[in-house]
Amino acid sequence: MWQYVVKVLVTAAVVVAVSELGKRSSFWGALLASLPLTSLLAFIWIYIGTGSTESVATLSQSIFWLVLASLPLFLILPFLLSSGVAFWPSFGLACALTVSAYFTLVWVLERFGVSL
Repeated sequence: MWQYVVKVLVTAAVVVAVSELGKRSSFWGALLASLPLTSLLAFIWIYIGTGSTESVATLSQSIFWLVLASLPLFLILPFLLSSGVAFWPSFGLACALTVSAYFTLVWVLERFGVSL
């Protein structure tokens, strides 16, 4: 039970740190957010919980492929916002297009025999 509490607290601390740092400096907030902290924490939690390096390696490879689908969000959202579209419609459209990118990427990867 204590491991679960530690996981939640560490993960929450990272999210809070990114949002608070982002208020003060977009560069430093972006730098912290761009670090694969979630992935690194997941690798640690999985390894501590299972001792399986194979599980960590598999997760790492899957993350590599799926990160590609998340990249359009960081192009679409600023484009829409700088074009004068309000935040919530921009956010919603960018998220919807990103979800579409995920489905498309998974479909393409399956056609090339890459399993996630």
